Amino acid sequence: MNAFEIMSKGVSTSTDKIIVDKSRSHRNKAVSKAVRATRERLQAGPSNAAGFAREMLGLHIDSMLQGAIAMPIFLSLVTGVGVYLSQTLDIVAWGLMTLCVHAIGILLARRAKSREITAEKVSRWRRRFLIVQIVLGICWAAFMLQDCDRCGEVNFGFYKGAVLLIALAATAMGTFLLRNALLFTFIPVMLVLAGLTIRTGSPAYLALTAVVSTSLIFLVFMTNRMHRANIHILSMQSEKDDLIAELEVAKSMSDEARRRAEEANLAKSRFLASMSHELRTPLNAILGFSEVMSTEVLGPLNNPIYKEYTGDIHRSGQHLLDLINEILDLSRIEAGKYDLNEEAVQLVEITEDCIGMVQLRARTKNITITEQFEHGMPAVWVDEKSMRQVTLNLLSNAVKFTPSGGEISVKAGWTAGGGQYLSIKDNGPGIPEDEIPVVLSAFGQGSIAIKSAEQGTGLGLPIVQAILAKHNGQFILRSKLREGTEAIAILPSKRVLQSIPAVEDAPAIERRRKSFA
Repeated sequence: MNAFEIMSKGVSTSTDKIIVDKSRSHRNKAVSKAVRATRERLQAGPSNAAGFAREMLGLHIDSMLQGAIAMPIFLSLVTGVGVYLSQTLDIVAWGLMTLCVHAIGILLARRAKSREITAEKVSRWRRRFLIVQIVLGICWAAFMLQDCDRCGEVNFGFYKGAVLLIALAATAMGTFLLRNALLFTFIPVMLVLAGLTIRTGSPAYLALTAVVSTSLIFLVFMTNRMHRANIHILSMQSEKDDLIAELEVAKSMSDEARRRAEEANLAKSRFLASMSHELRTPLNAILGFSEVMSTEVLGPLNNPIYKEYTGDIHRSGQHLLDLINEILDLSRIEAGKYDLNEEAVQLVEITEDCIGMVQLRARTKNITITEQFEHGMPAVWVDEKSMRQVTLNLLSNAVKFTPSGGEISVKAGWTAGGGQYLSIKDNGPGIPEDEIPVVLSAFGQGSIAIKSAEQGTGLGLPIVQAILAKHNGQFILRSKLREGTEAIAILPSKRVLQSIPAVEDAPAIERRRKSFA
C-alpha cells in the first residue's frame, strides 16, 4: 500500500462525517413535476357535465341500487288499488311487465357496479340506462291506456292521474343524476295522453294532459338545476382533492428542504469545529514568530525591508485570526451553543475600558471621542466578555469610518422602559437607508464600506445584534448618507439589578428606637 492510498483512506475516513448526502437529488425533480401537474389539473380542471360524466353515472348507479326496493312497493300498491277499483285482474299483467322492466334496470346497474367503467364506455352505459327508462315510460303509457267499464270515469281517471303524477315525481327524484332521463321516460306518456285527448275530446283528459305537461316541464327544469348543482359539488370536491394533494406535495418538498438544510448546517458545524483548532494553531505560530522577528529578540535584521515584511505578516495573521474568531462566534450563536456567563457588571465601566482600547487608534486619525454618561446607574446582569465585544465592535466601526478630524459621541444612560442603553454616534459618511438591512446581515457590506480602504468582514454588526438578542435586548442602527451613523445597544429592564437597602440587625434597631424615645 503506497502513501497515496494511505492518505486517500485517511482523508475519506475523516471527511465522510461532514459530507452532505446528495443521493436524493432526483426527488426534487419528481416532486416539482407532481406539483406542476397538480396545479395544471386544478387550473384547467373539468367544469362541465362531460368532465364528470363518469362520476355522475356512478352516483346514478348507486342511487338505483339503494332505492331498488321503492319501485316494487309503489307498483304493488298501484296494482292493488287498480284491482280493487276494477274488480278484475287485467292490471296485474301491466304490473308484472313494469316490475320486469324495473328488474332489468337493477340488474344492469349491478352489472355496471361490478365492472370498471372507463371514460370511453360511459356513453355506452348511459345509453343503456336511457333505453331502460324509455321502456319504463312505455309501461307508464300502457298504464294510461288501461280502462275500467265498471268504474266511474271520474274515479278511475283521478286514480290514473294521481298515479301518473306520483310516478313523475318519483322518477324525477330517482333519475336527476342521469341527464334527460325524466324527459325520455315520459315522452311516450305525453304522446299517449295527447292521442287520448284528441280521440275522445274529453275535458278530463285535456286537463290531465295540461297538468302532466306543466309538471313535466317544471320537473325537467328542476332536475337540470339539480344536475348542474351536483356537477358543481363534484367540481368543488375535485378542487379540494387537488388542493390537498398540492399541500401534501408542498409539505414533502418542505420536509426535504428542511432535511437538506439540517444536513448542510450539521456539515458546517462539523467543519468549523474540526477546522478551528487546525487554523488557530498555525496562525498562533505565525503571529508568535513574526512578532519575535519584528521585535528583533533573537538579533537585529540587517535589511529593514525584512523587518517591514515581518510586520506585514503579523498584521495579516492577526486579521485572519480575528476573522476566524468572528466566524466561529457567529456560527456558535446560530447553532444555539453560545452560552452566556452572566454576572453583575457596570455598563459605564465596560464602555470606558473599551474607549481606552481604541483611543490610540483614534488619536492617530485625530478623532475626538466625547463621553456623556449617567453616573450612579446600577449594575446589569450580563456576560461581561460579550458586552465588551459589543462595545468594541461598535467603537471600532465608528473609528474605522470616521474621517480624520472627526468626532465620536459615546452616551450611556436610562431608557424610557427602565433599561440601560449605550449609544455610539459618529459624523462619518453614513449609510444609505436602503443599505441598513444589508449591513445587518452576515457578510453584508454597504457601498461606503466597499469603497473604504479599511474593509471588514461584515460580521461585526450581525454578531452585535445576535449577542444583544441573547440578552433579550435590542440593537438599533440609525444612519443617513453624509450625516453619520448612530448605533444603539439596549438592555431590557429585567437585566438591571436594582439596589436593595441593607437589612439592619436587631440590636441596631433597638438602639435607634431608644434614641428616639
